[in-house]
Amino acid sequence: MPAKKELKTCSKGHQFYKSSDCPTCPICEEERKPENGFLSLLAAPARRALENASIKTLQQLSTYSEAEILALHGMGPGSLPKLRAVLKAEGLVFSKK
Repeated sequence: MPAKKELKTCSKGHQFYKSSDCPTCPICEEERKPENGFLSLLAAPARRALENASIKTLQQLSTYSEAEILALHGMGPGSLPKLRAVLKAEGLVFSKK
């Protein structure tokens, strides 16, 4: 049986339903989503994982191995093909650490 969704309100007053304890407001996350750049290609959890690790450029991303990126909380294997593609387009690759 699925968990019951509870009505929550974020600090900006947005109301949304969530079944988890995660405090992230989906409306605020959509507003924060970049309009361009490689971070705009990722789902919010993966984007936050990179932002929390202070990875904001492809050059910074290229200093990490795929395993290190996957180890970040919120990063899933579905994001790696997107990241590989944008790195390749810039002549970069993940580190082989």
